[in-house]
Amino acid sequence: MKDKRILYVSSEVMPYLPETEISSMSFEAPRMVNKQGGQIRIFMPKYGNINERRHQLHEVIRLSGINLVINDLDMPLIIKVASIPKERIQVYFIDNEEYFKRKATYTDENGQLFDDNDERAIFFAKGVIETVKKLNWAPDIIHVHGWLASLLPLYLKQYYKDEPLFKESQVVTSIYSQSFDETLNAGMVEKIQFDEIEETHIDKLKTPNYSNLMKVAVDFSDGIIKGSQELPKDLEDYIDHCEKPVLDYQYPEAFTEAYTDFYNNEILN
Repeated sequence: MKDKRILYVSSEVMPYLPETEISSMSFEAPRMVNKQGGQIRIFMPKYGNINERRHQLHEVIRLSGINLVINDLDMPLIIKVASIPKERIQVYFIDNEEYFKRKATYTDENGQLFDDNDERAIFFAKGVIETVKKLNWAPDIIHVHGWLASLLPLYLKQYYKDEPLFKESQVVTSIYSQSFDETLNAGMVEKIQFDEIEETHIDKLKTPNYSNLMKVAVDFSDGIIKGSQELPKDLEDYIDHCEKPVLDYQYPEAFTEAYTDFYNNEILN
């Protein structure tokens, strides 16, 4: 992986959030590439329950300050950055007071999904891409983890399809069993259509549940990794029939060789 550029876009990353399959692999995979001499960038949302002082986050003024239009509203984009201790790995945080100040990740104190999780996902996808454009850093691979990051493949291949920086970028999405039971906001399709993304691409999101969100991510990815040993059956079937390179689940202690081979031979060949 020497000198390959890999952008990791995740809804959760250790040590900033508790350990889950997603947060763990969103740390271990970049660390693996970093050790092999690759260049990496990691992006995640700056949830309000991330302790900025403890993790030494600070705002990057030159990257902040633009507004992203979400459903006809101007939403300011704030970029913060921190370094993972002992790893010499930087993590970029997508922040916005309206979407990410609350002291929780996805649900309120009653366990109900936030009503604007759909807008948060759109904001996160656009915020990552706009920031990478500002960095002028063209990734060879963009590896997506977690449902809040799952709109990135769609936005990259549709809304930003004419952006030259990403002309050679290949998208890999890891699909996990970590999901949610309800549906996101029923107006999600209209909000995405506001960005002139055709309805045919997002038909599935008329029922914006976890499986349909991930199926749209599969549709616009160049390769898929099964991030959990067991996946919902409809998702498993969808992946098995997607006619794209698929890497089966790899145990955390033995994923290095399989991921490296998948990146090099299935995605970058």
